Amino acid sequence: MKNNHPEITAIICAFNEESTIENVLKAVADSNLFNEIIVVNDGSTDNTGKIIKELKKCLDITDIHLPENKGKGFAMASGVEKASSELIVFCDADLSDLRGEHFLQLIKPIIENKADMVLGQATETLINYKINPFKSLSGQRSLLREDILPILDDMKTSKFGVETLINLYYQSQGKRVEYVMLMDLKHPTKFNKTNQSQAMKEFIFEGHQIALTAFNNFNLITKIIKNKLNKV
Repeated sequence: MKNNHPEITAIICAFNEESTIENVLKAVADSNLFNEIIVVNDGSTDNTGKIIKELKKCLDITDIHLPENKGKGFAMASGVEKASSELIVFCDADLSDLRGEHFLQLIKPIIENKADMVLGQATETLINYKINPFKSLSGQRSLLREDILPILDDMKTSKFGVETLINLYYQSQGKRVEYVMLMDLKHPTKFNKTNQSQAMKEFIFEGHQIALTAFNNFNLITKIIKNKLNKV
């Protein structure tokens, strides 16, 4: 595949994912689909950074270690800046049962020019994947690097609103977005990873960041509405 298609970079951003980061990175490497694997340690305070450095001894990965937690948007943008490939695949660091076929599902529509961005929905989640209202916020996505470069600076300050920012930008540009179901892929919720009280606090915090991102990019929303009206 590497010889017949554009080069592909996988970007994995991690914050305190010591229990899953090793399996995720090994799954990415074992897929043999990527010319480059970039992992961004976003100021983790557990053993995530140590595990990444140990894995680098046996895996061909490029590691970026941020001295403090800068937020998901900053970490993703840092990975894109470092990437050298035309096609980018983002992958969360807390997944289980990740397989090469999942990456193929994300990559194929881009290569076949059927989509400008592909979002993958893990089927093994708390919310039924068929009716999940948050599927557009998925961390599993593929896109062309050149398409996302204009919003890199905005990504750096968007934190957990980064997926919302990317989605709004792509819609405002009239880009084609495709959704794929990543069967048997497990993505834990915050309730799986921490206690109920802490999970609720994190949900509220992240929800605020998402809402703030939408508010700060109301110009994109306006453009989306205008584009839809022009099609009527």
